[in-house]
Amino acid sequence: MTGPTPGARPEPDAQEPVGFGPPPAPFGPDQGPRPRPRSRSAGAVAAAVAAVVAALLLIGGGAYGLTVRAGVGVPGPPAAGPSGSPSVDQGDGKGPGGTPAAYDPNAGIRPGEARVWLRDNQAEVAGSGTSQYGPWRVGATVVAAISNGLTAYAVADGQEKWKLPLQTPLCGVPPAPSATGVLVVAVKETASDTSRCTHLQQIDLTTGKAGWKVPVPRENDHDTSVEFELAISGDTVAVARPAVMSGFSVTDGRKLFGTSKTNGCYPSAFAGGPRLIGIRHCPDPKDTRGSGQAMVEELDPATGNARWSHKYDPDWTVGRVLSMDPLVIAAHHKDKKTWNIKAFAADGTVRSQTNPGFGVSGRCNGFGNASGFQECYAAAADADTLYLGAGKPGTSLGIDDTNQVVAVDLNTGKERWRSAEQPKGRTMWPLAVEGGRVVVYVSPGSAGEAGAVVSLAAADGAAQPVLQSPAAAAGAQGVFYPHGLRTAWADGRLFLLNGRVYSPEPRKASRAILSFGK
Repeated sequence: MTGPTPGARPEPDAQEPVGFGPPPAPFGPDQGPRPRPRSRSAGAVAAAVAAVVAALLLIGGGAYGLTVRAGVGVPGPPAAGPSGSPSVDQGDGKGPGGTPAAYDPNAGIRPGEARVWLRDNQAEVAGSGTSQYGPWRVGATVVAAISNGLTAYAVADGQEKWKLPLQTPLCGVPPAPSATGVLVVAVKETASDTSRCTHLQQIDLTTGKAGWKVPVPRENDHDTSVEFELAISGDTVAVARPAVMSGFSVTDGRKLFGTSKTNGCYPSAFAGGPRLIGIRHCPDPKDTRGSGQAMVEELDPATGNARWSHKYDPDWTVGRVLSMDPLVIAAHHKDKKTWNIKAFAADGTVRSQTNPGFGVSGRCNGFGNASGFQECYAAAADADTLYLGAGKPGTSLGIDDTNQVVAVDLNTGKERWRSAEQPKGRTMWPLAVEGGRVVVYVSPGSAGEAGAVVSLAAADGAAQPVLQSPAAAAGAQGVFYPHGLRTAWADGRLFLLNGRVYSPEPRKASRAILSFGK
Protein backbone atom coordinates (compact mmCIF):
# COMPACT_ATOMS: atom_id res chain seq x y z
CA MET A 1 0.00 0.00 0.00
CA THR A 2 1.35 3.40 -0.94
CA GLY A 3 0.82 6.27 1.47
CA PRO A 4 -0.14 9.84 0.52
CA THR A 5 2.64 11.87 -1.03
CA PRO A 6 3.21 15.60 -1.04
CA GLY A 7 2.51 17.35 -4.31
CA ALA A 8 4.40 20.28 -5.73
CA ARG A 9 2.89 23.76 -5.50
CA PRO A 10 3.93 26.92 -7.31
CA GLU A 11 6.94 28.60 -5.73
CA PRO A 12 5.68 31.70 -3.85
CA ASP A 13 7.26 35.09 -3.54
CA ALA A 14 9.06 36.15 -0.38
CA GLN A 15 5.97 37.87 1.03
CA GLU A 16 3.84 34.72 1.08
CA PRO A 17 6.09 31.80 2.06
CA VAL A 18 4.62 28.36 1.71
CA GLY A 19 4.91 25.36 3.98
CA PHE A 20 4.73 22.71 1.29
CA GLY A 21 6.87 21.26 -1.40
CA PRO A 22 7.92 18.15 -3.27
CA PRO A 23 9.67 15.31 -1.45
CA PRO A 24 13.44 15.44 -1.58
CA ALA A 25 15.49 13.22 -3.84
CA PRO A 26 16.94 10.03 -2.34
CA PHE A 27 20.00 10.43 -0.16
CA GLY A 28 21.64 7.13 -0.87
CA PRO A 29 21.12 3.37 -0.88
CA ASP A 30 18.37 2.20 1.44
CA GLN A 31 19.76 0.16 4.28
CA GLY A 32 16.45 -0.02 6.08
CA PRO A 33 15.65 1.02 9.63
CA ARG A 34 17.94 -0.01 12.38
CA PRO A 35 16.34 -1.86 15.32
CA ARG A 36 16.29 0.00 18.61
CA PRO A 37 17.79 -1.82 21.60
CA ARG A 38 15.38 -2.52 24.40
CA SER A 39 17.76 -1.34 27.09
CA ARG A 40 21.18 0.21 27.32
CA SER A 41 23.68 0.65 30.11
CA ALA A 42 24.92 4.13 31.00
CA GLY A 43 28.27 3.29 29.40
CA ALA A 44 26.59 2.12 26.20
CA VAL A 45 24.50 5.27 26.03
CA ALA A 46 27.59 7.42 26.54
CA ALA A 47 29.39 5.55 23.77
CA ALA A 48 26.40 5.94 21.44
CA VAL A 49 26.17 9.64 22.13
CA ALA A 50 29.89 9.98 21.48
CA ALA A 51 29.38 8.27 18.13
CA VAL A 52 26.66 10.74 17.20
CA VAL A 53 28.91 13.60 18.28
CA ALA A 54 31.70 12.32 16.07
CA ALA A 55 29.37 12.01 13.11
CA LEU A 56 27.88 15.43 13.72
CA LEU A 57 30.83 17.73 14.21
CA LEU A 58 34.45 18.19 13.31
CA ILE A 59 35.75 20.78 15.71
CA GLY A 60 39.05 22.56 15.54
CA GLY A 61 40.49 26.01 15.95
CA GLY A 62 37.09 27.55 16.71
CA ALA A 63 35.68 26.44 13.31
CA TYR A 64 33.45 23.49 12.69
CA GLY A 65 31.57 21.61 10.01
CA LEU A 66 28.69 19.19 10.04
CA THR A 67 29.62 15.97 8.33
CA VAL A 68 27.34 14.37 5.76
CA ARG A 69 25.78 11.17 6.95
CA ALA A 70 25.83 8.71 4.04
CA GLY A 71 24.16 5.39 3.36
CA VAL A 72 20.77 6.21 4.86
CA GLY A 73 17.70 5.62 2.70
CA VAL A 74 14.70 7.85 2.23
CA PRO A 75 11.56 6.85 4.13
CA GLY A 76 8.35 6.04 2.34
CA PRO A 77 6.00 8.80 1.18
CA PRO A 78 4.54 10.86 4.04
CA ALA A 79 0.97 10.50 5.18
CA ALA A 80 -1.41 13.16 6.45
CA GLY A 81 -1.27 13.85 10.18
CA PRO A 82 -3.92 13.77 12.94
CA SER A 83 -7.06 15.89 12.76
CA GLY A 84 -7.84 15.86 16.45
CA SER A 85 -10.54 13.21 16.04
CA PRO A 86 -10.50 10.46 18.70
CA SER A 87 -10.45 7.89 15.88
CA VAL A 88 -6.99 8.88 14.63
CA ASP A 89 -3.49 8.94 16.01
CA GLN A 90 -3.33 11.79 18.53
CA GLY A 91 0.43 12.02 18.53
CA ASP A 92 2.63 9.48 20.18
CA GLY A 93 5.83 10.93 18.76
CA LYS A 94 6.19 8.07 16.28
CA GLY A 95 4.84 9.85 13.23
CA PRO A 96 1.49 11.00 11.90
CA GLY A 97 0.07 7.66 10.81
CA GLY A 98 -0.65 4.32 12.37
CA THR A 99 0.11 1.84 9.59
CA PRO A 100 3.44 0.33 8.49
CA ALA A 101 3.23 2.32 5.21
CA ALA A 102 2.86 5.66 7.00
CA TYR A 103 5.79 8.02 7.05
CA ASP A 104 7.73 7.82 10.30
CA PRO A 105 10.29 10.62 10.86
CA ASN A 106 11.91 8.44 13.51
CA ALA A 107 12.47 5.41 11.29
CA GLY A 108 15.94 4.05 11.90
CA ILE A 109 16.55 6.37 14.83
CA ARG A 110 19.98 5.82 16.36
CA PRO A 111 20.99 5.93 20.01
CA GLY A 112 21.56 9.50 21.12
CA GLU A 113 19.41 11.07 18.39
CA ALA A 114 16.50 13.31 19.35
CA ARG A 115 13.03 11.93 18.71
CA VAL A 116 10.85 13.93 16.29
CA TRP A 117 7.13 14.62 16.20
CA LEU A 118 5.39 16.08 13.17
CA ARG A 119 1.90 17.47 12.60
CA ASP A 120 0.17 18.45 9.36
CA ASN A 121 -2.49 21.08 8.91
CA GLN A 122 -5.96 19.55 9.13
CA ALA A 123 -8.06 22.73 8.86
CA GLU A 124 -9.86 23.78 5.69
CA VAL A 125 -8.40 27.07 4.48
CA ALA A 126 -8.54 29.19 1.32
CA GLY A 127 -7.23 27.57 -1.84
CA SER A 128 -4.17 29.84 -1.83
CA GLY A 129 -3.37 28.77 1.71
CA THR A 130 -3.15 30.81 4.88
CA SER A 131 -0.39 32.27 7.04
CA GLN A 132 0.54 30.41 10.21
CA TYR A 133 1.82 32.20 13.32
CA GLY A 134 3.77 31.11 16.38
CA PRO A 135 5.13 28.86 17.67
CA TRP A 136 4.58 29.99 21.26
CA ARG A 137 5.82 27.73 24.05
CA VAL A 138 3.56 28.05 27.11
CA GLY A 139 4.25 25.55 29.86
CA ALA A 140 3.81 22.00 28.56
CA THR A 141 2.20 23.12 25.29
CA VAL A 142 3.23 24.88 22.11
CA VAL A 143 0.62 26.97 20.28
CA ALA A 144 0.18 27.85 16.61
CA ALA A 145 -2.42 30.08 14.93
CA ILE A 146 -3.94 30.28 11.46
CA SER A 147 -6.61 32.64 10.14
CA ASN A 148 -9.54 30.77 11.62
CA GLY A 149 -8.23 29.55 14.96
CA LEU A 150 -5.49 28.41 17.33
CA THR A 151 -4.24 24.95 18.23
CA ALA A 152 -2.10 23.80 21.15
CA TYR A 153 0.10 20.71 21.04
CA ALA A 154 1.81 18.81 23.83
CA VAL A 155 5.49 19.72 23.88
CA ALA A 156 6.63 16.16 24.48
CA ASP A 157 4.79 14.29 21.72
CA GLY A 158 2.70 16.70 19.64
CA GLN A 159 -0.64 15.45 20.90
CA GLU A 160 -3.39 18.03 20.36
CA LYS A 161 -4.32 19.59 23.72
CA TRP A 162 -6.90 22.21 22.76
CA LYS A 163 -8.32 24.01 19.75
CA LEU A 164 -9.95 27.46 19.71
CA PRO A 165 -11.96 28.43 16.61
CA LEU A 166 -12.35 32.14 15.84
CA GLN A 167 -15.66 33.65 14.73
CA THR A 168 -13.95 35.96 12.22
CA PRO A 169 -10.49 35.72 10.61
CA LEU A 170 -7.27 36.99 12.11
CA CYS A 171 -5.91 40.26 10.71
CA GLY A 172 -3.02 40.91 13.09
CA VAL A 173 -0.84 38.77 15.39
CA PRO A 174 1.97 39.95 17.71
CA PRO A 175 5.32 38.12 17.60
CA ALA A 176 4.90 36.87 21.17
CA PRO A 177 2.37 36.78 24.01
CA SER A 178 2.73 38.57 27.33
CA ALA A 179 4.97 37.17 30.06
CA THR A 180 1.87 35.53 31.58
CA GLY A 181 1.01 33.66 28.38
CA VAL A 182 -1.79 35.98 27.26
CA LEU A 183 -2.07 36.75 23.54
CA VAL A 184 -4.06 39.61 22.00
CA VAL A 185 -4.84 39.30 18.30
CA ALA A 186 -6.70 41.46 15.81
CA VAL A 187 -9.79 40.05 14.08
CA LYS A 188 -11.98 41.22 11.24
CA GLU A 189 -15.48 42.62 11.65
CA THR A 190 -16.99 39.82 9.55
CA ALA A 191 -15.81 36.75 7.66
CA SER A 192 -16.05 38.56 4.33
CA ASP A 193 -12.87 38.83 2.26
CA THR A 194 -13.39 42.59 2.03
CA SER A 195 -14.05 43.07 5.74
CA ARG A 196 -11.91 45.53 7.68
CA CYS A 197 -9.75 44.84 10.72
CA THR A 198 -11.80 46.25 13.62
CA HIS A 199 -11.46 44.34 16.90
CA LEU A 200 -8.94 43.00 19.41
CA GLN A 201 -9.44 39.57 20.98
CA GLN A 202 -7.72 38.34 24.15
CA ILE A 203 -6.72 34.66 24.34
CA ASP A 204 -5.23 32.78 27.29
CA LEU A 205 -2.68 30.42 25.74
CA THR A 206 -2.48 28.40 28.95
CA THR A 207 -6.12 27.32 28.83
CA GLY A 208 -7.13 28.01 25.23
CA LYS A 209 -10.00 30.21 26.40
CA ALA A 210 -11.03 33.47 24.72
CA GLY A 211 -11.31 36.52 26.97
CA TRP A 212 -12.39 40.09 26.32
CA LYS A 213 -13.09 41.43 22.85
CA VAL A 214 -13.11 45.17 22.13
CA PRO A 215 -13.43 47.36 19.04
CA VAL A 216 -10.48 49.55 18.06
CA PRO A 217 -11.79 53.14 17.94
CA ARG A 218 -10.86 55.17 14.88
CA GLU A 219 -8.24 57.83 15.57
CA ASN A 220 -9.24 59.97 12.55
CA ASP A 221 -11.47 59.90 9.47
CA HIS A 222 -8.87 57.98 7.49
CA ASP A 223 -8.28 55.31 10.12
CA THR A 224 -9.36 52.14 8.34
CA SER A 225 -7.29 49.09 7.53
CA VAL A 226 -7.51 45.43 6.55
CA GLU A 227 -4.55 44.53 8.77
CA PHE A 228 -2.99 45.66 12.06
CA GLU A 229 0.61 45.27 13.19
CA LEU A 230 0.68 44.32 16.88
CA ALA A 231 3.31 44.09 19.60
CA ILE A 232 2.99 43.30 23.30
CA SER A 233 5.18 44.92 25.95
CA GLY A 234 4.34 44.57 29.63
CA ASP A 235 0.59 44.98 29.99
CA THR A 236 0.23 46.89 26.71
CA VAL A 237 -0.69 45.65 23.28
CA ALA A 238 0.29 48.32 20.76
CA VAL A 239 -1.65 48.55 17.51
CA ALA A 240 -0.19 50.12 14.35
CA ARG A 241 -1.93 50.73 11.04
CA PRO A 242 -1.23 53.27 8.28
CA ALA A 243 -0.26 56.57 9.99
CA VAL A 244 -2.06 55.65 13.24
CA MET A 245 -1.15 53.96 16.51
CA SER A 246 -2.94 53.14 19.76
CA GLY A 247 -2.39 51.06 22.87
CA PHE A 248 -4.66 48.83 24.97
CA SER A 249 -4.39 46.94 28.25
CA VAL A 250 -3.67 43.25 27.81
CA THR A 251 -5.52 42.59 31.07
CA ASP A 252 -8.88 44.20 30.38
CA GLY A 253 -8.82 45.73 26.88
CA ARG A 254 -9.00 49.29 28.17
CA LYS A 255 -7.62 51.89 25.75
CA LEU A 256 -4.41 53.48 27.07
CA PHE A 257 -3.38 55.90 24.31
CA GLY A 258 -3.86 56.82 20.67
CA THR A 259 -2.29 59.25 18.24
CA SER A 260 -1.94 59.77 14.50
CA LYS A 261 1.06 62.10 14.19
CA THR A 262 3.91 63.40 16.33
CA ASN A 263 6.12 66.28 15.15
CA GLY A 264 5.36 65.53 11.52
CA CYS A 265 6.21 61.84 11.80
CA TYR A 266 3.61 59.16 11.23
CA PRO A 267 3.64 55.83 13.12
CA SER A 268 3.98 52.70 11.01
CA ALA A 269 4.95 49.75 13.21
CA PHE A 270 5.91 48.44 16.64
CA ALA A 271 8.34 45.94 18.12
CA GLY A 272 7.61 44.51 21.56
CA GLY A 273 8.99 42.42 24.37
CA PRO A 274 11.11 43.84 27.23
CA ARG A 275 10.53 47.34 25.79
CA LEU A 276 8.20 48.97 23.28
CA ILE A 277 9.85 50.33 20.13
CA GLY A 278 7.93 52.49 17.68
CA ILE A 279 8.88 52.95 14.03
CA ARG A 280 7.76 56.11 12.25
CA HIS A 281 7.98 57.68 8.83
CA CYS A 282 8.91 61.36 8.61
CA PRO A 283 8.11 62.84 5.17
CA ASP A 284 10.03 65.88 3.93
CA PRO A 285 7.52 68.76 3.58
CA LYS A 286 9.80 70.34 0.96
CA ASP A 287 10.07 67.16 -1.12
CA THR A 288 6.76 65.34 -1.24
CA ARG A 289 8.12 62.85 -3.78
CA GLY A 290 11.11 61.90 -1.66
CA SER A 291 11.18 58.92 0.65
CA GLY A 292 11.69 61.06 3.75
CA GLN A 293 13.31 59.71 6.90
CA ALA A 294 12.77 56.77 9.17
CA MET A 295 12.66 57.24 12.93
CA VAL A 296 12.81 54.78 15.77
CA GLU A 297 11.83 55.58 19.34
CA GLU A 298 11.34 53.88 22.65
CA LEU A 299 7.85 54.43 24.01
CA ASP A 300 6.38 54.28 27.48
CA PRO A 301 3.98 51.31 27.14
CA ALA A 302 1.49 52.89 29.54
CA THR A 303 1.19 56.25 27.79
CA GLY A 304 2.68 55.93 24.32
CA ASN A 305 4.99 58.89 25.05
CA ALA A 306 8.48 58.76 23.56
CA ARG A 307 11.38 58.29 25.96
CA TRP A 308 13.88 58.96 23.17
CA SER A 309 13.92 59.04 19.38
CA HIS A 310 16.51 58.61 16.64
CA LYS A 311 16.22 59.67 12.99
CA TYR A 312 18.01 57.86 10.19
CA ASP A 313 19.56 59.72 7.27
CA PRO A 314 17.18 60.35 4.34
CA ASP A 315 16.33 57.38 2.11
CA TRP A 316 17.21 54.75 4.70
CA THR A 317 14.48 52.23 5.55
CA VAL A 318 14.23 50.52 8.92
CA GLY A 319 14.03 46.85 8.08
CA ARG A 320 14.20 44.66 11.18
CA VAL A 321 14.63 44.81 14.92
CA LEU A 322 17.25 42.11 15.45
CA SER A 323 17.36 42.30 19.24
CA MET A 324 15.24 44.14 21.81
CA ASP A 325 17.64 43.99 24.75
CA PRO A 326 20.18 45.20 23.80
CA LEU A 327 18.40 47.09 21.05
CA VAL A 328 19.87 46.30 17.62
CA ILE A 329 18.25 47.40 14.35
CA ALA A 330 18.95 46.61 10.69
CA ALA A 331 18.19 49.19 7.98
CA HIS A 332 18.81 49.31 4.23
CA HIS A 333 19.27 51.82 1.43
CA LYS A 334 17.65 50.52 -1.74
CA ASP A 335 19.39 52.86 -4.17
CA LYS A 336 22.87 52.39 -2.71
CA LYS A 337 22.23 48.63 -2.34
CA THR A 338 23.69 48.54 1.12
CA TRP A 339 22.49 47.85 4.64
CA ASN A 340 23.66 48.60 8.14
CA ILE A 341 23.38 47.49 11.74
CA LYS A 342 22.94 49.98 14.59
CA ALA A 343 23.19 49.13 18.26
CA PHE A 344 21.58 51.53 20.72
CA ALA A 345 22.40 52.30 24.34
CA ALA A 346 19.65 52.43 26.95
CA ASP A 347 19.21 56.18 26.48
CA GLY A 348 18.85 55.93 22.70
CA THR A 349 22.33 57.08 21.76
CA VAL A 350 24.03 55.08 19.00
CA ARG A 351 26.38 52.59 20.59
CA SER A 352 27.86 51.39 17.29
CA GLN A 353 27.00 51.12 13.63
CA THR A 354 28.46 49.20 10.73
CA ASN A 355 27.86 48.41 7.09
CA PRO A 356 28.44 44.63 7.19
CA GLY A 357 30.74 42.83 4.80
CA PHE A 358 28.43 39.82 4.79
CA GLY A 359 24.92 39.19 3.56
CA VAL A 360 21.75 38.10 5.31
CA SER A 361 18.31 37.10 4.09
CA GLY A 362 15.67 39.73 3.41
CA ARG A 363 13.91 38.50 6.55
CA CYS A 364 16.80 39.89 8.59
CA ASN A 365 17.50 43.22 6.90
CA GLY A 366 13.97 43.89 5.69
CA PHE A 367 14.79 44.19 2.01
CA GLY A 368 11.73 43.04 0.06
CA ASN A 369 9.81 42.53 3.30
CA ALA A 370 7.69 45.53 4.25
CA SER A 371 6.19 44.23 7.50
CA GLY A 372 6.98 41.96 10.41
CA PHE A 373 9.69 44.01 12.08
CA GLN A 374 10.57 41.14 14.42
CA GLU A 375 10.48 38.46 11.71
CA CYS A 376 14.21 37.68 11.70
CA TYR A 377 14.55 34.19 13.16
CA ALA A 378 18.30 33.96 12.58
CA ALA A 379 19.56 36.44 15.17
CA ALA A 380 20.47 36.26 18.85
CA ALA A 381 22.37 38.61 21.14
CA ASP A 382 23.99 38.87 24.53
CA ALA A 383 25.04 42.09 26.25
CA ASP A 384 27.96 42.80 23.90
CA THR A 385 27.60 40.66 20.76
CA LEU A 386 25.08 40.05 17.99
CA TYR A 387 25.07 36.62 16.33
CA LEU A 388 23.57 36.44 12.84
CA GLY A 389 22.92 33.73 10.28
CA ALA A 390 24.92 35.08 7.34
CA GLY A 391 26.67 34.32 4.09
CA LYS A 392 28.39 35.86 1.11
CA PRO A 393 26.71 39.05 -0.17
CA GLY A 394 24.43 38.37 -3.11
CA THR A 395 23.51 40.47 -6.10
CA SER A 396 20.66 41.99 -4.08
CA LEU A 397 20.35 42.97 -0.42
CA GLY A 398 18.40 39.88 0.53
CA ILE A 399 20.09 36.49 0.13
CA ASP A 400 18.98 33.09 1.38
CA ASP A 401 22.33 31.27 1.51
CA THR A 402 23.04 32.00 5.19
CA ASN A 403 25.38 29.08 5.75
CA GLN A 404 27.47 30.43 8.63
CA VAL A 405 27.22 32.49 11.82
CA VAL A 406 28.89 35.88 12.18
CA ALA A 407 29.52 37.47 15.56
CA VAL A 408 29.42 41.29 15.61
CA ASP A 409 30.83 43.33 18.50
CA LEU A 410 28.07 45.73 19.56
CA ASN A 411 30.54 48.15 21.14
CA THR A 412 32.60 48.63 17.97
CA GLY A 413 30.48 47.28 15.12
CA LYS A 414 33.37 45.04 14.05
CA GLU A 415 33.22 41.34 13.33
CA ARG A 416 34.59 39.18 16.13
CA TRP A 417 34.53 35.82 14.35
CA ARG A 418 32.86 33.80 11.62
CA SER A 419 32.02 30.13 11.77
CA ALA A 420 33.01 27.76 8.98
CA GLU A 421 30.61 27.60 6.06
CA GLN A 422 28.16 24.73 6.00
CA PRO A 423 27.85 22.39 2.99
CA LYS A 424 25.56 23.44 0.15
CA GLY A 425 21.92 23.72 1.13
CA ARG A 426 22.46 23.97 4.88
CA THR A 427 21.61 27.20 6.68
CA MET A 428 22.44 28.33 10.21
CA TRP A 429 19.93 30.10 12.44
CA PRO A 430 21.09 31.43 15.83
CA LEU A 431 18.25 30.83 18.29
CA ALA A 432 19.40 32.02 21.70
CA VAL A 433 22.39 32.66 23.93
CA GLU A 434 22.48 30.34 26.93
CA GLY A 435 25.26 29.85 29.47
CA GLY A 436 27.83 31.70 27.40
CA ARG A 437 27.08 29.70 24.25
CA VAL A 438 25.07 30.46 21.11
CA VAL A 439 22.40 27.88 20.32
CA VAL A 440 22.11 27.40 16.53
CA TYR A 441 19.70 25.45 14.33
CA VAL A 442 21.36 23.86 11.29
CA SER A 443 18.81 23.02 8.59
CA PRO A 444 18.79 19.84 6.46
CA GLY A 445 21.16 19.78 3.52
CA SER A 446 20.88 18.90 -0.13
CA ALA A 447 22.95 15.75 0.43
CA GLY A 448 20.34 14.31 2.78
CA GLU A 449 21.59 15.52 6.16
CA ALA A 450 18.86 15.88 8.78
CA GLY A 451 18.45 18.99 10.91
CA ALA A 452 20.53 19.51 14.03
CA VAL A 453 21.14 21.93 16.87
CA VAL A 454 24.67 22.91 17.88
CA SER A 455 26.10 25.45 20.29
CA LEU A 456 28.98 27.83 19.63
CA ALA A 457 31.23 29.34 22.25
CA ALA A 458 30.42 33.04 22.44
CA ALA A 459 34.13 33.87 22.70
CA ASP A 460 35.40 32.16 19.53
CA GLY A 461 32.69 30.06 17.90
CA ALA A 462 34.05 26.70 19.03
CA ALA A 463 31.26 24.17 18.50
CA GLN A 464 29.57 21.46 20.48
CA PRO A 465 26.65 19.23 19.41
CA VAL A 466 23.34 19.62 21.21
CA LEU A 467 20.71 17.67 19.24
CA GLN A 468 20.70 15.53 16.11
CA SER A 469 17.41 14.50 14.51
CA PRO A 470 17.08 11.13 12.75
CA ALA A 471 17.98 10.83 9.08
CA ALA A 472 14.40 9.87 8.25
CA ALA A 473 13.23 13.33 9.40
CA ALA A 474 15.27 15.17 6.75
CA GLY A 475 12.50 14.93 4.16
CA ALA A 476 9.88 16.51 6.40
CA GLN A 477 12.29 19.16 7.65
CA GLY A 478 13.20 20.03 4.07
CA VAL A 479 9.74 21.46 3.34
CA PHE A 480 10.02 23.99 6.16
CA TYR A 481 11.35 26.58 3.73
CA PRO A 482 13.80 29.18 5.16
CA HIS A 483 11.93 32.16 3.70
CA GLY A 484 8.75 31.22 5.61
CA LEU A 485 10.02 29.31 8.61
CA ARG A 486 9.26 30.42 12.16
CA THR A 487 11.17 28.91 15.07
CA ALA A 488 11.17 28.68 18.85
CA TRP A 489 13.75 27.25 21.21
CA ALA A 490 12.74 26.55 24.80
CA ASP A 491 14.02 24.20 27.51
CA GLY A 492 16.19 22.16 25.18
CA ARG A 493 13.57 21.65 22.48
CA LEU A 494 13.30 23.11 18.97
CA PHE A 495 10.01 23.93 17.25
CA LEU A 496 9.76 24.59 13.50
CA LEU A 497 6.59 26.19 12.13
CA ASN A 498 5.74 26.62 8.46
CA GLY A 499 4.75 30.18 7.64
CA ARG A 500 2.04 29.02 5.23
CA VAL A 501 -0.21 25.97 5.21
CA TYR A 502 -2.85 24.52 2.90
CA SER A 503 -6.02 22.49 3.26
CA PRO A 504 -5.60 18.74 3.67
CA GLU A 505 -5.90 16.70 0.47
CA PRO A 506 -6.05 12.92 -0.04
CA ARG A 507 -2.53 12.57 -1.41
CA LYS A 508 -0.90 15.81 -0.26
CA ALA A 509 0.36 16.71 3.18
CA SER A 510 0.82 20.32 4.30
CA ARG A 511 3.45 20.17 7.02
CA ALA A 512 2.50 22.52 9.86
CA ILE A 513 4.79 22.01 12.85
CA LEU A 514 7.75 19.79 13.70
CA SER A 515 9.70 19.46 16.92
CA PHE A 516 12.62 17.53 18.31
CA GLY A 517 14.55 17.79 21.55
CA LYS A 518 14.78 16.62 25.11
